[in-house]
Formats: sequence, C-alpha cells, structure tokens
Amino acid sequence: MKKLKKTVYIRSVCALVAVLFIVRLCWPGIMGSTVQEEAADTAAVRTDQPQFGIALAPEGESESAGSAEESASTGNKGVILSEYSLPKLDFSTRHRITSVPSYVRCFPDVQDTQIVAARFYGVSPVADRAEAERRKSELLYVGANPYFEIDPRMNRSIPYLVPRASHLLEHISRRFLDSLAVKQIPLHKLIVTSVLRTEEDVARLTRYNHNATEQSCHLFGTTFDISYNRFHTVAPPTDRERRAVRNDSLKFVLSEVLRDARAEGRCYVKYEVKQGCFHITVR
Repeated sequence: MKKLKKTVYIRSVCALVAVLFIVRLCWPGIMGSTVQEEAADTAAVRTDQPQFGIALAPEGESESAGSAEESASTGNKGVILSEYSLPKLDFSTRHRITSVPSYVRCFPDVQDTQIVAARFYGVSPVADRAEAERRKSELLYVGANPYFEIDPRMNRSIPYLVPRASHLLEHISRRFLDSLAVKQIPLHKLIVTSVLRTEEDVARLTRYNHNATEQSCHLFGTTFDISYNRFHTVAPPTDRERRAVRNDSLKFVLSEVLRDARAEGRCYVKYEVKQGCFHITVR
C-alpha cells in the first residue's frame, strides 16, 4: 500500500512538471511578466528601507532644506498645511537616510544638564491649571500649529511654551518635513506628547511614573517631548502611498534633524527608551 501511494505521488508530480513545461513552451511570456512584476515590487519595497551608515548627506541637502524653511518663514501667516493638496512623491530617493550611529551616545543630555537651561530660559513653575490660565502672557499656545500635532491623549500637560521653546519646536518640525520632502518620503507630522506641566501635574505623575521627577524641566515651559514611534500621516486615507514608509525610517530622519539642531547649539536632547520619545529642552 505504501509503495502504491509513493508511486502515485511521484507520477502526479511528474505530470504537473510536464504540464508546466508545456505551458512555458506555448506561452513563453507568462513567466517573464511574473518575474518582472516581482522585481518591480521588490524595488518598490527597497526604496522604503533605510540605508544604514554614517556617510554625510550629499552637498546641497542642507541648502535645500534651508531655502524651503526661509520661504516658509517669509509667508507663513495664514498658511495651512493642507492634508489633501500635497504633491505626489515618486520615491526616487536622491538623499540617503543616514540616521545616527547611536541614540544613547548622540542624545546624552540628562536631567542635570537640561534643568540648568530650563531654569535660565523658562518661567517660574506654575502651580495648577487655573494659574496657567492667568499666566498666558508669559507663554505661547502651541496647540494649533500646521507643522506638528499635539497628542490627543496628552492629559498631564498643557500646550504652552515660552517663545524661545515654541520657535525651536516649530523649527524642528519644519526641518523634519523638509527632510522628508528632500528624501522623497511620504509626509508625516511629528507628534508632541508632553509640553508644560504644572506642579499639580508633576505631583500626580510621580505617584506612578518612576521616570518623573519633582524638578521636572517641563515645569518651566522650555521642554517638550516628541514621539519617535508614532507619527501623524499627512496624506489622505485614500492615498496608496501613505503607509509606504515604516515608523523606523521616520525615526531615522527625526534623529538626523535633532542631531543637527543639537550640534547648532539650539537644544539639549535626551533619548528616552521607556517613554518612546525624545526629551528636548531649548538652549
């Protein structure tokens, strides 16, 4: 019985191979088109994969980003970043995604370093939300900006920053969008997960979050957190390319922007592993 089953199986396989061979002879283009389609699909996927390494970006990248930022700054009054009127991207990546060699080594600015700048550039700590409402003359509202998104789940801080920090946040967000455009990556906005915290907010956080501290930099309106594992998609839901990029690739681009801002002396940056964000204080 076993020999009979084995014989039937071998004959079936041989018959299938013979049929495929005859099909290939009669219609030689049928396999070629399949191979071409698979090659095209593979190429499309690889354009989304980050190119690792620490090679410098091609000359002209920073100039392109700077010119785009300069043009935006000259006419940004009343301009809204429309989510449904963006140009189509062709994914022909001209500028490499280099990222940084190590997040921990490149963004090592701990609490003791950032708190000095926070106290120097910030306001005196706000007791509670009611006092924050009375002190809006010292702070700028950042809850409605076309270049970044405030996390809708944010309930332990309020979207206010000192002017110096507000300008830094917008600068980083615009540079991030510029970098995505230059690298031919679908546009995404940054998500800000934490901004100004009152003393009441900090007291509540310290009860269950061991990373929170009573001397938080967020008390002074100089500090904000940007998520590195969540981004806001700008393209409309019907756009087929809106999810053609991984969050890791967007994180790599964000790290490049923060590395440059830190190197220019604009900010301190701490890579928060457990919180999933970059902790940034203006300088």
